[in-house]
Amino acid sequence: MIKNSLGRELPEQIGDYVVRPYQTAQGVPPSTGPVVTRRTAEHRQRGEEKLQPTLADAIRAAGLADGMTISFHHSFREGDLAVGQVLAAIRSLGIKNLRFAPSAVVNLKNFSLAEYVQDGTITSVEASGIRGELGDGIINGIITMEKPAILRPHGARPRAIEAGELQIDVAFIAASAADSYGNCTGQIGANPCGSLGYSFVDAHNAGRVIVLTDTLVPYPCCPVSISQQYVDYVVKVDEIGDPQKIGAGAARLTKNPRDLMIAEQVADVIAASRRFEEGFSFQTGAGAISIACTKFLADRMKTRGVTASFALGGITAAIIEMYDAGQIRAVECSQSFDAVAANAIASRSGVVEIDNADYSNAYSKGGFLNHLDFGVLGALEVDTDFNVNILTGSSGQMMGGLGGGPDVAAGAAISIVALPIVRGRTPSIVRHVFTCCTPGETVACVVTQAGIALNPRHLRYEELKQDLRNAGLPLVAIEELQQLAQSITGVPQPIATTEKVVAIVEYRDGTVVDVIRQIKNNAE
Repeated sequence: MIKNSLGRELPEQIGDYVVRPYQTAQGVPPSTGPVVTRRTAEHRQRGEEKLQPTLADAIRAAGLADGMTISFHHSFREGDLAVGQVLAAIRSLGIKNLRFAPSAVVNLKNFSLAEYVQDGTITSVEASGIRGELGDGIINGIITMEKPAILRPHGARPRAIEAGELQIDVAFIAASAADSYGNCTGQIGANPCGSLGYSFVDAHNAGRVIVLTDTLVPYPCCPVSISQQYVDYVVKVDEIGDPQKIGAGAARLTKNPRDLMIAEQVADVIAASRRFEEGFSFQTGAGAISIACTKFLADRMKTRGVTASFALGGITAAIIEMYDAGQIRAVECSQSFDAVAANAIASRSGVVEIDNADYSNAYSKGGFLNHLDFGVLGALEVDTDFNVNILTGSSGQMMGGLGGGPDVAAGAAISIVALPIVRGRTPSIVRHVFTCCTPGETVACVVTQAGIALNPRHLRYEELKQDLRNAGLPLVAIEELQQLAQSITGVPQPIATTEKVVAIVEYRDGTVVDVIRQIKNNAE
């Protein structure tokens, strides 16, 4: 066993996976040099068709075979219908032993991804999270895979693809509109999902690219998100997804007084900072507290008379409202979190679809996070070292995905984690998080209903401490919040685990911040 700099005990090797322990947020990628890609140069003759009669025909034409890697984007979130259709077609062809590498695994209604693991169609998973039936089944030992899942934050995925660690054989891209030659978009059509930013790296680097759409438009498709030059085949299906379900389980405005109090305190922290000035930038996300924070921030901006240069990341209707009011000059959208945001890219010139790598990949020639002033993040729990858990719940179940949280925490000048000190009878501020996802050194402050805790190890601690004290905001030690939470809930029983590693949690540089072990009580 070895320990990383966060004190997490890790095996030196897990199967054929060699563990590189996390050392620092300012790390160096494991390898540098030319980008690795599976994309090949080809010559298409004039009149050569890309449109295929069925998904099965497209899959056969792409040459998908046992042991290969397939990928998807998650822009439709819980409204996605593409993954189920593709996997059903793959199963009908008898193809097995696939590596399933979507940008994220979300809770899909009326579809069981677990079934495709259990029947051997899928034997390994690499994504930002594996919540739902599959995740719970894996962590409880009910579902077994040959290899542990590899969980990466959003910025780590394009890095891993370009480094050759995650090479995609066939990428399946659900587009709300496409022409028969492969130009496609998520901005128009019967079921728009908005930004296709999470699929750009797949389109640019996969061995084969198949576009699924339910709206074929005359050539050329306009606007275009992914160009024909990257697309091998196109398939018309009945329906690719339900945009009304994009926001299910994510984007919602809270009415909870506690959460509203926390959200207002976050806006107060931002407004107290010296960085809250004309041309500042921010990301607030799509959680209940985050959306309320966006509303409060708009009020603070109006009072102060400042305009933001840009808002970043997953975009909600609340951000679009600010753009329409002239409070934001540009909206850089890697993902659309609701129908309003999905439709905004096509109708507003300053709402821009961006490549996820441009948003969150630390190992490029520079991206938006290098210019981000404030990042607001949610969490399941935070510990007294400011480490953040956004994956596993109080009983060890899979509750979320890494998303862009670790990337934003490392990239933003001021990163703010907002959460209540307890949820029900479970503390959210703890001595040690069950799963470490975001290293504490990258978190500037934690905001709760019981006060604001600043991280003495953060690079901008002195600056933020001075600004918040000048504004008269209530500062407390993180240890006080932990003790208060524990006084309310009592000391939780530790979660017993076996030694079997079921998931590996990578940082944005490919090093390992933690591993998730199988829950002991449910072990076979």
